[in-house]
Amino acid sequence: MNRYLDYYLNYLAVERGLARNTLDAYGRDLARYLDYLEEVEITTLESITPAVVLRFLSHRKDAGLSARSRARTLAALRTFHKFLVREKMAANNPTDQVISPKSLTALPHTLSTFDVDNLLASPKGESSLAWRDRAMLEVLYATGLRVSELVSLQLSDLQMDVGYLTAFGKRSKQRIVPLGLAAVDALCAYLDYGRPGLDKQRGSHHLFLNRSGEGLTRQGFWKIIKRRALEAGITQSVTPHMMRHSFATHLLENGADLRSVQAMLGHADISTTQIYTHVTRERLKKLHTQHHPRG
Repeated sequence: MNRYLDYYLNYLAVERGLARNTLDAYGRDLARYLDYLEEVEITTLESITPAVVLRFLSHRKDAGLSARSRARTLAALRTFHKFLVREKMAANNPTDQVISPKSLTALPHTLSTFDVDNLLASPKGESSLAWRDRAMLEVLYATGLRVSELVSLQLSDLQMDVGYLTAFGKRSKQRIVPLGLAAVDALCAYLDYGRPGLDKQRGSHHLFLNRSGEGLTRQGFWKIIKRRALEAGITQSVTPHMMRHSFATHLLENGADLRSVQAMLGHADISTTQIYTHVTRERLKKLHTQHHPRG
């Protein structure tokens, strides 16, 4: 059965151009699936029924996999079997009748505007790293970039005179995102006072640099945002993606339309963006319960 996985991953890499991280995630989920099929002695595609898929998901649940991760796994199985049917390697898709776990639609975690303000103000002083961290946090909140998009930014991606940047998202899709005045000011200060002290090699094209003058990594930024959140007195665990969620939620709460938020986030499908409308509705319900006399 492993040959089917090889065909599929090759298709994702060559024809759909998926990023390495995405390919690795699909590969891990599907490898576990094929290992499970081998354990239960299922050796042909025709033997895979909806019940088999459900038992595999139950097996993953017993192993401690969260509902969200099981949903991701099921999504991988769906596209895998859909590919096999389309390529005429299989007659049917056993995942068609399998319903995703309900809690897959769990609402994303966001920060309050109060916590965001404290986080953005947490880098103190005038060191190169403080100028850099202020700029990165402002840009992240102003644009809703994914962390991989943030650390991949090049100097040439900035259009400071008009207040925009160019981001390269999943499948290298390009989009233009407005920066806003606060982010532009923070970037200008970083470029004038912070970046020259970090650019050891004098000529790096990366926008955000580490202490060695090299482009910052995703892991490096994770450490930075967690440290800055602690300095800001934020008790909950803060992740880069939480800032993306906060960006979208705060825009919608302040009247932005869904299509515009979809474009800025780089979502291919607006249904992905719609999760944030649920967040704003949940907040309204909570406010109503807290403050209405008969709530």
